[in-house]
Order: sequence, then structure tokens, then C-alpha cells
Amino acid sequence: MVNGKARMGVIGLGIGRNHLKSYQEYSRSEVVAICDKNKDLLSRLSKEYNVPNTFTDIDEMLDASLDLDGISIALPNYLHAPVTIKALNRGLHVLCEKPMAMNAKEAKGMVSAAKRNKKKLMINFNNRFIDHNQALKKFIDNGGIGKIYYCRTVWHRRRGIPKLGSWFGIKALSGGGPLIDLGVHRLDLAMWFMKYPQVKSVSASTYGHLGRKIASERGVKFDVEDLAAAFLRLENDATLILETSWDSYSEKKEDMMTQILGTRGGIIQRNVSEGYEFEAKIFSEIAGAQTSCTILKDGTGITKDSMKHFVDCILDDKVPLATGEEGLENMRIIDAIQLSAQKNREIRLTK
Repeated sequence: MVNGKARMGVIGLGIGRNHLKSYQEYSRSEVVAICDKNKDLLSRLSKEYNVPNTFTDIDEMLDASLDLDGISIALPNYLHAPVTIKALNRGLHVLCEKPMAMNAKEAKGMVSAAKRNKKKLMINFNNRFIDHNQALKKFIDNGGIGKIYYCRTVWHRRRGIPKLGSWFGIKALSGGGPLIDLGVHRLDLAMWFMKYPQVKSVSASTYGHLGRKIASERGVKFDVEDLAAAFLRLENDATLILETSWDSYSEKKEDMMTQILGTRGGIIQRNVSEGYEFEAKIFSEIAGAQTSCTILKDGTGITKDSMKHFVDCILDDKVPLATGEEGLENMRIIDAIQLSAQKNREIRLTK
């Protein structure tokens, strides 16, 4: 730390440019190094954000004498685990983009490395940092909807395979399709609202009809699903249904929704106007009358955004809101969904 600021690095400047921007805007942090194979992008962003050190090689950046405190990893999925473990072994706190890893085995290695090196490992489940989701979480935790018994969480796209022909559609590089890309977000939000209960069993199906057809027409590789659907039984006898797709003949261009029903009320969080603006509603009963209210903004500002929160955790020695352990549980569920679809049968989970 210099002048009380955390010295941060960012590896991967695709989605990672959002990390770079947030760190540089925050009064408690500064970005001192960035890394990307794209030299033109690297040069442009280093000038735009006044970053003094640039690298095209990850090992060179991690081995350089930069006195880094923490690092963001925003790389293709197959690099999340190895690069995270390298950074943790070099004494850095790590904020890793979702999905945490390719599978639960890799995720477990990341958690072990964080514990062994006594460093913080945070997963960028950024839906937790939306103001009204913070408010919904407090309401649920305070018993506002009673005992939860049902949840449905979805993220469907009508046409939205990311970068068709790239690593996203190759399972050896991505770990899967929309389930591990989009579903991971909605699954985490639902499970976080419910305090991550143990999943007892999973029954799932995956499909790739439309994605394979489009990929074949364009002459590119595509060996992941374009739609996944799963039925989860939870330890508290609640049910969670997860649906996610990159490509489907759906009504909306982009449809994101999480609904939870309890014995005293229910909540729903969803996007509006088919975009990335969201709303949240609470449904309950007062004196026998059905009531509902809309939450526009919590306004507490407790968690800021995920990058600023990560900096605060480093400087104030706090436990991150989205821990590696929860990321590992998320990956265990994803693994079970993929296995159930592959085996065409129910999969039971045990610790």
C-alpha cells in the first residue's frame, strides 16, 4: 500500500476493463499494472487510465517487483484456476471473474490455495451488489417471506451466443455454454438469497439444436449446450428451478428473473425493457389484504460495487461478500447439472 491505497493489477482487459475503471475511480485504490495479449488494447487502456506498467505475459507481471496487494483475473474460463492459484501463491489477494473455474475440482484447488496462503479469494458475483438485491436479502434474512419453499431463476436470450467461433463455444476452454456463462449468475443470486442451502439432488437436461445449426452454417466449432434446464431439491425441502439459454425462440431478447416464494410472502427480481436495468418487488399480506411494493434502490451504499468492495476487504481485513467457498458450492451444483444431463438421470449430491 502507498498513501493508504491498495495497489491493484488487472489481468484480461475484455470484461476486465470494468475492473480497471472501477479501481481507478475509487479513492482507496490505484491500478499499477495491467496485462493482456492485445497490445493495441493494452496501450490504449494504459494511456486512458494512466497505468504505469503493462504486460503481455502473465508470469512476467506476477513475477515483477510491483508490490501489488490484489489482482483481478478476467480471462477465459480455462485460465481462471491456474492463474488464480499462481497469484495466491505469490501472496496476492484475488478477485476472480465468474465462473470461478471449469469445475468443482479446480475450484477446490483455488480455495485451498487461498487458505494456505492466508489470502482473500472473491468471486465476481456482481448481482449481489445491486442495491435492491441488498434490500431483498435483508428482507428475506429478517423473515419477511417466511419459510422458503420454491424458487425459479432464469436467464434466457433469444439470440445471444457470445463471440460465435471463439472459446465460449468450445467446452475444453469454457467448461460449458449458457449454464456456466449466464446461469452461474442467476443460480448464485437465488442461492445467496436462500443462504446457500445444501442441494440434495439434481435432475437436468441440456440442448444444443440451434447453436450447432448456426455454428455449422458458419463453419465454426460449437460443442456446448445452448439451453439448460434443471430441477434441484434442497435440504429444506424447497425446490429450485434453473433455466438458461443463449439461443432460443423466446418472447424476449433478454429475460432475467429470480422469483422466490415463502410461507409469508414472495419476491421477484428481474430486468426491465429487455435490457440491463432491473427492478425488484415484494409480495405479502397485511390484515388479510394482498399487498405488493416495488424496491427501486436500497440506498445504503454498504457494498458499493464488487471491485470497490474487494479493495475495502483488503484494506480493512474483511471477509468478501462473495467468497471462494460459495463459488465452490456453485461449481458443485453446475457439475451435477452437467452430469445429470449427460447421464440422463437424477444426481444426488453429498458433501
